[in-house]
Amino acid sequence: MKYSVLFIATLLIATAIIAGCTQQAPAQVQQKEIKIGVIASLTGPASNVGTNMWQSAQVAAREINANGGIQLNGTTTKVPIRLIVGDDESTQAGGQKAATKLITDDQVDILVGGYSSAVTSAYEQTIAEYKIPYVVTGASSPIITHRTDIDTSYIFHHCPTTDTYGQYTTLFIDQVVRPTVNQKFGFSDSRPFRLALLYQDTAFGKGIQTAVNNTITQNKLNIVLVSQQSFRMGESDFRTPLTVIKAANPDAVYLGAFPNEGAPAITQGRRDIGLDTIYLSAENNDNAQFFKDVGQYGEGSIIESRFSPYTAPAGAVASGQSNFKTSYNATFGTYPDMMGASTYEGVYIATNAIGNAGTTDKATVRQALITMKMPQVIEAMKDGTISFSNDYRESQFDLWMEQLADNPAIGECRPFIVWPDNLKVTSFVLPSWYKPGSA
Repeated sequence: MKYSVLFIATLLIATAIIAGCTQQAPAQVQQKEIKIGVIASLTGPASNVGTNMWQSAQVAAREINANGGIQLNGTTTKVPIRLIVGDDESTQAGGQKAATKLITDDQVDILVGGYSSAVTSAYEQTIAEYKIPYVVTGASSPIITHRTDIDTSYIFHHCPTTDTYGQYTTLFIDQVVRPTVNQKFGFSDSRPFRLALLYQDTAFGKGIQTAVNNTITQNKLNIVLVSQQSFRMGESDFRTPLTVIKAANPDAVYLGAFPNEGAPAITQGRRDIGLDTIYLSAENNDNAQFFKDVGQYGEGSIIESRFSPYTAPAGAVASGQSNFKTSYNATFGTYPDMMGASTYEGVYIATNAIGNAGTTDKATVRQALITMKMPQVIEAMKDGTISFSNDYRESQFDLWMEQLADNPAIGECRPFIVWPDNLKVTSFVLPSWYKPGSA
């Protein structure tokens, strides 16, 4: 049988069109797995918290995959997730290496994690270059999304910033600690409260320092900063700056430190320097290892928090927190910390965004994060919803302050919520050994 050249050409074109239509299945059906990159500090000074973040992410992934994975919008298809970890080594160079490998070699669909603000900010240019959605669950400096020298539009901040908890802690000092000291020692209310700062010389520590100074000034608080001492990230001997602080006669010391720094600072302050005062710490110190390391010397100290391995506010998230802690402990033999909790949620946020997007297309997933209205998971959120602000893509948490009490039976302290009033289980007290600054 003979065919004309025109007929054969037409037949070939039609066949190609049909084949193309047949092969062009929706992207979500072709997706075999969703790859989520987790950037965490598995080695270096921040490895205690970083390991907790990575292990918490694994708990979330196991739960999600036990339910079949992510259900993609518009289909009945469920796709399993696979976590790939990148160790930032607690250094800027390590963070850059980890982020680059996850994006270019492992070709992950979305990123979660990031602990040190200094480390995270160092590889943000790579995030901007590849336009990959990144849910930051640990780096708390506002520069993470506020900076204008690079495009941060693909970065979403699921962690209170140093602005937020620096202000919150300073207001607690003014509203609770200051009047308690005045009452116990018969000081006039007009007496300025004497506060000292000991902070990590990084974006994280400097962020706390700035927040404290701004809160005092903007609210015209009767607080005077009698000493402001900085230290290098990873430092372990704080006796020199603590000696300087003691000479300034503070009523309290606010630490802008990681758990591996905060515990020895408090221990050395009380045991070696005789600085028997109230120590206040940032939320990342609400960590099981911190409670072991600080031991009896943590008694009376304060931690600003939103998730604790050993306490929880009554309410909507109590059950979810309990289940998470039980699951984590069953696998790893210890309890998750705050950065672990937000990273656990970060994996759920990432999967929720991809599910709503119905695809792993990065621009579409970013838009899903922008419009996200997701029910809170295990941490209490403002309005009970995980969403990101229109300006800097920050989620909003409900915070609390807890005070530590020594438990001689276990040789560790345990936290009890003391503020705000609607969450507290006991009241703030000054320990019997507490010594105020100058009258």
